[in-house]
Amino acid sequence: MSLAFASHHATRGADSARARVAFVERLEEWGDRAAVYAPTGDLTYVGLAAAVRDAAEQLPATRQLVLMAAENSVDWLVTYLAALSRGHVVLLVPGDRPDHVAGLVQRYRPGSVVRRTGSAWTVTAQDDAPEHDLHPDLALLLTTSGSTGSPKLVRLSHDNLDSNATSIVQALSLTDRDRAMASLPVHYSYGLSVVHSHLACGASLVLSDFSVVDPCYWDLVRRSGATGLSGVPHTYELLERVGLAELDLPGLRTLTQAGGALPVATAARFRALAAERGWRFSTMYGQTEATARMAVLSPALATTNPDAVGVAVPGGAFRVEPLEQAATRAAAPGVGELVYTGPNVMLGYATSPADLARGREVHELRTGDLGTVDDAGVVRVVGRRSRVAKVLGLRLDLDHLERDLGDDSTPVRCVDLDGRLGLVTPRPDHAESLLAVTAQRHGLPRTAVVVLDGCEIPVLSTGKPDYPAMRSRLADVADVVDSGGRDRCALVVALYRHLLGRPDASARTSFVDLGGDSLSYVEVSVRLEEVLGTLPAHWQRLTPAELVDPITTQLDSDRRARWRRLETNVVIRALAVILILANHTKLAELPGGAHTLLVIAGYNLARFQLTGRPPRERATRIVQGVVRIWAPSALWIGLVALFVGTYDWRNVLMLNQVLGDWARWGPHWHFWFIEALVALLLGSALLCLVPGFDRLERRHPFAVPMALVGLGLLTRYAVVIPDAGPYRGANALVLLWLFATGWAVSRATTTWQRLLVSAVPVLTLPGFWPTMPGRAATITAGVLVLIWVPTLPVPARAVGAVSAVASASLFVYLTHFVVYPHVMPVNSGLAVVASLVVGLAYWKAWGWTSTVASRVAASAWARLRAGRWSRRPAAVGSEVQPGLGTVPA
Repeated sequence: MSLAFASHHATRGADSARARVAFVERLEEWGDRAAVYAPTGDLTYVGLAAAVRDAAEQLPATRQLVLMAAENSVDWLVTYLAALSRGHVVLLVPGDRPDHVAGLVQRYRPGSVVRRTGSAWTVTAQDDAPEHDLHPDLALLLTTSGSTGSPKLVRLSHDNLDSNATSIVQALSLTDRDRAMASLPVHYSYGLSVVHSHLACGASLVLSDFSVVDPCYWDLVRRSGATGLSGVPHTYELLERVGLAELDLPGLRTLTQAGGALPVATAARFRALAAERGWRFSTMYGQTEATARMAVLSPALATTNPDAVGVAVPGGAFRVEPLEQAATRAAAPGVGELVYTGPNVMLGYATSPADLARGREVHELRTGDLGTVDDAGVVRVVGRRSRVAKVLGLRLDLDHLERDLGDDSTPVRCVDLDGRLGLVTPRPDHAESLLAVTAQRHGLPRTAVVVLDGCEIPVLSTGKPDYPAMRSRLADVADVVDSGGRDRCALVVALYRHLLGRPDASARTSFVDLGGDSLSYVEVSVRLEEVLGTLPAHWQRLTPAELVDPITTQLDSDRRARWRRLETNVVIRALAVILILANHTKLAELPGGAHTLLVIAGYNLARFQLTGRPPRERATRIVQGVVRIWAPSALWIGLVALFVGTYDWRNVLMLNQVLGDWARWGPHWHFWFIEALVALLLGSALLCLVPGFDRLERRHPFAVPMALVGLGLLTRYAVVIPDAGPYRGANALVLLWLFATGWAVSRATTTWQRLLVSAVPVLTLPGFWPTMPGRAATITAGVLVLIWVPTLPVPARAVGAVSAVASASLFVYLTHFVVYPHVMPVNSGLAVVASLVVGLAYWKAWGWTSTVASRVAASAWARLRAGRWSRRPAAVGSEVQPGLGTVPA
């Protein structure tokens, strides 16, 4: 740590005895336990205490106001703790907003300013600073719950900090074995509370300013052995986007959320995920005025009260203040303003330096939230009484913002738009400057603010601003602002409804949510790229509304490009089926296409079915995928068996591997690949239902498929099935290792994991087909490209053809056995083309037929349930009840 003084502030009077923060004074008592993670080695509590003493010696001896520009670093932590240990009053502000820092320096005139200057962490004494009259209990000043830019500060005492830290330790059952990812801004009361509570119990911290969407964040989580993550609602939105359920996080034990209400459905998904992975997920309710957290909803309480914010933290209590008569008539029974009492309630507010001398003025906190408290002390929040908005986890005082952004000559009215800030002003052409000010002073990105300028501000008959009318107008403006995205969003939804056969698709349902799988993936992804341009990674888990946001600027350049990049697995699927046709028609001796497709099947199983869903739902989705493979296969095979007689009932039921003749290769083995695929998928569905397996797979998403690879090698090397016969390359049990290799490829996220799974085909395929070494080479090349090359360049004009062949690969494989023998005597190349044409035709016909059938069946079922059954079939375009549509292959 580097501490450089620009000047030294003169000592003004003797340093009198004063209160201290207990957990800061006790740092050394935790001995050699890790306090802070650092890449070069953990900083122990003894080491931290020594660093704090050294930093304290460099701070002024006389108690004063110290303004500190916070950052998530060891430098900040040491200096912050040093200032508290010296008894200074710390004014903590965001370090990345220099305008805000400058405004508070000018208003409060601190004795010292601590911030990063270049690469150095500096403490600069302010020579012209006045001598503040600081109340003995005062320890910390914070801006009000993220209302950055406001001169209004929350005055917190030493006891506030200690009591809340202790309460959180008890409420969350924190111990010295916990290690928290401290990535929330530490000038924010919730982020600071994470630091305080862990230091109070001898736990350790991993200080970071990485976002959860940054791969470096997850590398740090694994490298540091972090056990806990904390976030605001926006954090949890991002965690769903990055696929938290699929990450390998063996050390994670605790998830906490505060900073605003988490949507009920989102909270339910994370509770289910936590239950499956053995994590503890707690939501919390708090305000900066109560030193961050006032209530905690434990996992146990959430099972019976999922709509609650929890019970008061130890030492605290809630009561309901009845509303005035006019408001009571509009409120539900028992609803009133929530009032909180406890040792963590602030001393009061400060709006000027003179307020720093004031003692306790607040004995109970009127939260401004409307809610209820039941006999068991369970608290529910049902609304807001005051004008406060929550935007990206920040609690914004709308009245303050109006004063900050406007004046009498140019008024600005602020409205809460449910996660966005709305601004209305009569001044024309004022939007750009307002967007700049809200970004610079208040840290709000442009996408979080909607401005209506040049508009007369609507008023009520009383002359007061008509905020409901403004909210309605701003909602219309938001639609216009988002029109480009909304247009594309509507196109994406329309594509999902058409290609997936799901009329219930909406802007909030992802490809995976709608039951999309590997059969529909290729066509959907290619059609989406035509609308959106290059797709982001994991697009299948993003909703249409999320998809359109980061993509629109890529659209035009992608459309003009002569080459497009397609996902590697799509290109491999198309090439593999063409290799199968070329090999069977003797156009080229290139075996291995079907076995490569089996690897791709394992890869897509992990991507589409093994998502963050409960075990039973995972298994159901896999079985649904099997049905979408078996149904068109059984229909085709049955028709050929009926009219040609080549196959029999064993082929129709996919039982030839069980009941067929392993001693003789013939037409009855044509569909070995489909039978093996169906058997392996059904086995995967059964595994999902095995007690303990699902949790094990979620905790170790890469290790589990690699273990299955090892298990499959027992059959590959004939240790378990020594008498598989000369056609063991068609046996599902023998081919488990290839299928599991594809699964492992999807889960390989680090270089060493990719290297490990790359070794599987290189070491195990040679020798499996002693007389056909080219087959092993083809499969090995396909797997290695799938691992190391995420996308492949394809001529723009060929994208449609490649995607169509990849999408129809199952249907081409099914039908080509009937087609190519009749055309191959004429020309092998023509036989390949004819097989592709028939397969594509069957693919299109099946897709259209299954879509129509599912809609008719769904409509009939809906009428039956409603008691309005009739024999008249529904029109093709009739609506399908959500969840009843099927995905066309």
